[in-house]
Amino acid sequence: MTQPSIILSDVNARQSVFHRRTFLLGGGIALGVAALGARLASLQLVENDRYAKLSTSNQFNFRLVPPPRGVITDRNGAILATNRPNFRLLYARQKDQDPEAMISTLAAYLPMDEARRQRILRDIGNAPRSTPVAIMEDITWEQFSAVNIRATELPGVTADMGEVRVYPHGGAFAHVIGYVAKVNKEDITETGPNSEPMMLHPGFRIGRQGLEKSLDLTLRGRPGAQKVEVDARGRQVRLAPGGDIPALAGKEVQLSLDMDLQLRGLESFGEESGAAVLMDCRSGDVLTLISAPSFDANRFVRGLSGTEYRALAEYDHKPLFNKALTATYPPGSTFKTLVAIAALEHGIDPKMTISCPGFWNFGNRRWRCDGVHGRTNMHDAISSSCDTYFYTISLKLGPDRIAAVARRFGLGETFDIGIPGQRKGLIPDTEYKRRTFKRDPVWHPGETPSMGIGQGYTLVNALQQCVMTARIANGRKALSPRLIRSIGGVPTPEGSAAPDLGFNPDHMALVREAMASVTTRGTAARTGQIGLGDIRMAGKTGTAQGYNYNGGRGIVGTNGPWHLRDHAWFVGFAPHDTPRYAVAVLVEHGGFGAQAAAPRARDLMRLALLQDPELRGRIERPPAPAATVAQGPAVPEAPA
Repeated sequence: MTQPSIILSDVNARQSVFHRRTFLLGGGIALGVAALGARLASLQLVENDRYAKLSTSNQFNFRLVPPPRGVITDRNGAILATNRPNFRLLYARQKDQDPEAMISTLAAYLPMDEARRQRILRDIGNAPRSTPVAIMEDITWEQFSAVNIRATELPGVTADMGEVRVYPHGGAFAHVIGYVAKVNKEDITETGPNSEPMMLHPGFRIGRQGLEKSLDLTLRGRPGAQKVEVDARGRQVRLAPGGDIPALAGKEVQLSLDMDLQLRGLESFGEESGAAVLMDCRSGDVLTLISAPSFDANRFVRGLSGTEYRALAEYDHKPLFNKALTATYPPGSTFKTLVAIAALEHGIDPKMTISCPGFWNFGNRRWRCDGVHGRTNMHDAISSSCDTYFYTISLKLGPDRIAAVARRFGLGETFDIGIPGQRKGLIPDTEYKRRTFKRDPVWHPGETPSMGIGQGYTLVNALQQCVMTARIANGRKALSPRLIRSIGGVPTPEGSAAPDLGFNPDHMALVREAMASVTTRGTAARTGQIGLGDIRMAGKTGTAQGYNYNGGRGIVGTNGPWHLRDHAWFVGFAPHDTPRYAVAVLVEHGGFGAQAAAPRARDLMRLALLQDPELRGRIERPPAPAATVAQGPAVPEAPA
């Protein structure tokens, strides 16, 4: 009879356990629902603004926009480097997408040879995923439209409009301004300006040579951003209205160069190889800086093919080489002006004469002269370029005295004009010989006569030659050249803010007067006259040996192979009585300085004088009456 009570007790125990479990589970569920409700309330009420912004950021994104590169102008505001619109085609590699198949599809709409396709695939492989790569630049409107119409068939491909650097005058300023090109892996750094995301943008360009390289950060500006709507995978769907961040353009750079003079100077070289520099003798402003032949910098912006680059690099006239700054040559007889100044400073009487029979015997060698000049003083030796005179004078002075004077006139020096890659050349002295030639460190007397006529170890560039001439013409200041006139509207210091030369003014006047006679009755009498009234150009010709004649390799004049001929120099200033401009012209392997270099210097100087408003009145002055001319001093005329 006790069995039912046992059963009821077991049932009650089980019900008790069930109720406890139900209560605990219900409590847990209630707490979960309460927590979920609290979280939902927090998301929808408390943090509503925050998540609304995050939602918007998932819908919209910002695309970097390269800033317009700073404009470069000449002294009169003429544009030398600017930007223009550019239709281009970009491709951003997507996940699970075959770039090669995509490029093959694009080739149906755009002209694309195999070499270009391989180069594009290589660029895509090197770029981070989703980073756009430029497939083609400067596409036509028809090509631009054809790609945009088929945008849904070409995932990852975008046709847009950006800006590209353009140089309106092609190669006339290429060696000065340089050019811009795509960013390489080597350009990107972990820190600093070259670590910014803009470096990976396909439309961004970096300066490669000239001022584009040295002033790259100044010309870059600050990038902006364009607001775009994207899909769930981050791909651009459409442009979003409003919210764009404008880009800040780079600073404008104004140069001291004169566009007309630069174009005329380069044109005068034709197919010849050489350099020309023209400076203001008062301020130090560089008005022309020419290296010929040149190259079209616009081709480098778009990208040269291997064939095009090899053609430029292998041409014997070296168009990629800056002959005004980077190439150095013996100065030839132009160096005699400095030997004369050194002689005057060390007490040698300019009236002392030396006999020139057309040669000079020294040691066991006969040194030749270009003419038979007879008894010659310093003035006539400069005018007629008598080697015999300067052989003798240089031997009296020695190399150290000559070198010290040459350096004070800017030879063997580089100048802060903003263009990298300048070479100092060489002004030798006894210390140079001791330091360089370990087996024969002694300077021998037979090495001095060559230095005295601008040969031997002596090497200079065209800019140094122009600075030397400008300092001789100025006579007082050690002028420095200035190429960059202002940056962002802020002027740079003039080259006239320089120390004094420290030479006797009478000595400087004597050398200038001798240089004036070079173009009236001296070596440049037939080619140095500028024909502008009473304004004359003073100067000095130079013919520098590229090879040793005794070895049978060098060629005098313009006969024989081009690469064996002498280099032709002319340096000068005008007006001869009140110097305003100085010029230096080199014609590489041009033969004689009077024939090849002087006419080009004359034409360049003539244009500079005609453009000077202060000199126009003197040039256009009506001729004086006959009686007045009869009373004035006679001016020697150039020989017919």
